[in-house]
Amino acid sequence: MKFSSSLTSLALTLTTQLINPTAASYHVHDGSWTPNYILRATAKNISVNCESRYSVVLNGTSPGPTLHLQEGQTTWIRVYNDIDNENLTVHWHGLSQRTAPFSDGTPQVSQWPIPPDNFFDYEVHPDIGDAGTYFYHSHVGFQSISAQGALIVEDCGKPAYTYDDEITLLLADYYNTTDAQISKKLLGSPFVWSGETTALLMNGQTGTAGLGNAADSSCAPLVIKVDPDTDYRIRFIGGTAISLVTLGIEDHNLTIVEADGADTKPFTTDHLQIAPGQRFSLSFRSMRSSQLASADKTSFWIRYENRERPANVSGYALLSYNVPNGGDLPQSLPDTSPMKLPAKVYDWLEYSLQPHESIQEVFPDKATRTVTIQMNQLGSYVNKTFTTTLEWEQNGLVWQENEISRPYLVDIYEKGQSAVPDYDAALANRGWDPANKVFPAKVSEVLDIVWQSNNLPTGGFDIHPMHAHGGHYWDLGSGNGTYDATENEERLKGYTPVKRDTTMLYRYASSGVLNTTAGWRAWRIKVDDTGLWMMHCHILQHMIMGMNTVWSFGDANEIAAKWPLPYVTGYLQYGGSAYGNETYDPLVNHYFADVKPDKKTCRPYGGYDHNKRYVN
Repeated sequence: MKFSSSLTSLALTLTTQLINPTAASYHVHDGSWTPNYILRATAKNISVNCESRYSVVLNGTSPGPTLHLQEGQTTWIRVYNDIDNENLTVHWHGLSQRTAPFSDGTPQVSQWPIPPDNFFDYEVHPDIGDAGTYFYHSHVGFQSISAQGALIVEDCGKPAYTYDDEITLLLADYYNTTDAQISKKLLGSPFVWSGETTALLMNGQTGTAGLGNAADSSCAPLVIKVDPDTDYRIRFIGGTAISLVTLGIEDHNLTIVEADGADTKPFTTDHLQIAPGQRFSLSFRSMRSSQLASADKTSFWIRYENRERPANVSGYALLSYNVPNGGDLPQSLPDTSPMKLPAKVYDWLEYSLQPHESIQEVFPDKATRTVTIQMNQLGSYVNKTFTTTLEWEQNGLVWQENEISRPYLVDIYEKGQSAVPDYDAALANRGWDPANKVFPAKVSEVLDIVWQSNNLPTGGFDIHPMHAHGGHYWDLGSGNGTYDATENEERLKGYTPVKRDTTMLYRYASSGVLNTTAGWRAWRIKVDDTGLWMMHCHILQHMIMGMNTVWSFGDANEIAAKWPLPYVTGYLQYGGSAYGNETYDPLVNHYFADVKPDKKTCRPYGGYDHNKRYVN
């Protein structure tokens, strides 16, 4: 490729010291530069559930390849958009605050999307303490139902728990209609629901047919091989579009040791419950050979089912032990499930999971401000039929991506403080500024954000896996009715919440009297990651229908100080000079200092700045 100006990559070394004082520098990413990973997005027919579906895939498969990042080191990931007629971004789910500006992957918020036949180089730098389970996915339309993959951040030093081996399992949904068909229905007038998921997938396989009669592996049970008497870390990733999944392993208990990238104290349970966007790690000790002999079997079923949907969907995987003369794998599915999974979901793990002893971060004992957000549907519903569009609104605000002329972060760089939401106007308007439809927060504020569920216009309640970009939050729990801060503070006494990025707003009844608020989820967030961040429901259908909020943490100077002009110019236009293609090498700002942590202490060389980035 050619760089389309007279500047060369060697000559271009503009460097400045920022406020924090990380160095920013321009680089031409030409043939002399190599990314750590390459992801190439295409759209094609793939086999899912032994059927053909036209899907967006990364590196030709769904799920895409597993990416391994290191704590304290910068990873560059080049993403090619080879889809003919669709934009693309990739979001590094759970690591928003560890990405360079314009690298969060949120179109019309933190960056312009990648145009067709272009590529973008994402810069991600996990901090010391970020080791854990994450995933990456498209943040455009319904693409992430198939355009996703596991992302593992490896420990710099000794991990909280040690294992002989590990297994990564990514759960997903399958719809036998295309992304475009689903989006058209959801955005149409009158509104038409997408329908229910056809099948659940585990690492791309649905387990709806037996090994002996599956037409191909995509509908057969995933076979997971383990050795006896061995310690495993099993990483579960909730990549489903809509399904809240509950699962269990026949004759095995499960011990949770990580949630959303945070190590936890061990918590033993007989089943796992995982929503879209969530991740959990299990400490799993396999059976001894003597136990297998007593059980008289070497294969055990993994059963997974959805919850809180009108259609029941389920599937199977197999845990198979590597033992001499272990016998053949079962060729047909069980006539009845070998385990009974609970129907009730709303109290699982609530006020139970606590941070691992190695996590020293202090939980703020009170908030400086509370923002309560009521969520309900907006549309005309007559004779049990929608006669208009149907949208989700948050305190009266509906996210409408097609009405946003340019990304909010770009707007701040071009307009300055006038593009930042007015704090006082927002306080007078249920938390958001009506001029730019953004929720503002000041640096050093401690916010309690309370999500509450309302049942307009149908009378029905729904569930919502609520996800925050930017820094993780302390999860304050959930409950029925409306939030009572005094009552909940009593429940929190003696309990330290885990910092999470995706937790559930449950429903406690399927329907009720119209305009009833029933069900809440509360978070506590310390505002120290300046930038533009989304907070939204992670059900893809709900996101398309407007269930997203945008938050501005800091004023224009604090946000733009991360990258002052001229280092952002190539990011301010759709297809700007920071985006490359076959004829143009991109001009890219390197945000994080090129340092590696001292392996002996797992601390960065040179110091630690207030924004938790490594400095020279």
